[in-house]
Amino acid sequence: MLSQINLNLLRTLQVLMEECHVSRSAERLCLTQSAVSRQLNQLRELFADPLLIREGNRLLPTPRGLQLKLQVDAILEGCEALLAAPSFDPEQWQGPMIMASSDYVAQYILPDIVERVQRQAPRLNLSYRLWSPEQISRLGELDIHLVSTMLPAIPDGLCGAQIGADFPVCVLRRGHPLALAPRLTLDDLVRYPHMRVSAGGDKDSFVERELSALGLQRTVKFSVPFFSSAFQTVSRTDMLLVLPEHIAMNMQALFDITYCPLPLTTPEHRYWLLWHPRYDADPAHRWFREQVMAVMQSSMYSIQPRVY
Repeated sequence: MLSQINLNLLRTLQVLMEECHVSRSAERLCLTQSAVSRQLNQLRELFADPLLIREGNRLLPTPRGLQLKLQVDAILEGCEALLAAPSFDPEQWQGPMIMASSDYVAQYILPDIVERVQRQAPRLNLSYRLWSPEQISRLGELDIHLVSTMLPAIPDGLCGAQIGADFPVCVLRRGHPLALAPRLTLDDLVRYPHMRVSAGGDKDSFVERELSALGLQRTVKFSVPFFSSAFQTVSRTDMLLVLPEHIAMNMQALFDITYCPLPLTTPEHRYWLLWHPRYDADPAHRWFREQVMAVMQSSMYSIQPRVY
């Protein structure tokens, strides 16, 4: 039975019952009178009822026709609601929303994000996850809605927006033997032990590639996923740390560190907000990522415009 009917027939039945006149119905439906008459015959056959009986210049509905009119009104109203754009009111939105990033973003930028969205969406239930680069290929399977990470480009199959870009530098404590050197040399870079931050994105694997091409090798003595632990450690030891410049620059005010250019060809680091396409058209997600991007672009701890 369902294969014999479509919404156009139901709409024709609705208008015919309201107008009780073929020509006026045809005008409202932007159809010819003959097309409306054919559809009325289809409806009569479908429902095994005349539906409308001619009396002079007008049509009178049958009891079955009046009954169908009530049902069709409800069906078409439901279809209109189904096709209407979803409404979104941040003040009434209850979430949840899950964001993932490095702990640098979590510690220094996430509080500003929470403050901003809490003012506008007080019922939002926001959760945070520490991001691991290995998760990128499984983002569609995870319950993470938004990711802040560092990658060369947006991976195929994902959506994203670029936050900014900078270049890596070498971080060391202010009292380090190399701190007053006019420049960092390759010998300096391999002579001292290194540490690395393992979470958030690939910040320093290029160092191994560049050194290997020159027949050199560095020694990584300490690896940790937390920026705060990394800065605490580098400020107390002679270890070197390769990190994005904006992070090194911002952390100088909080830790006893300095930084300098690397004696290597350095890649550009690009920072993104990423999300799975299934969230792209969702109005709540769109609103949330717009708030996050606004904070990312204004935070004193985020990427500031630089001239190289």
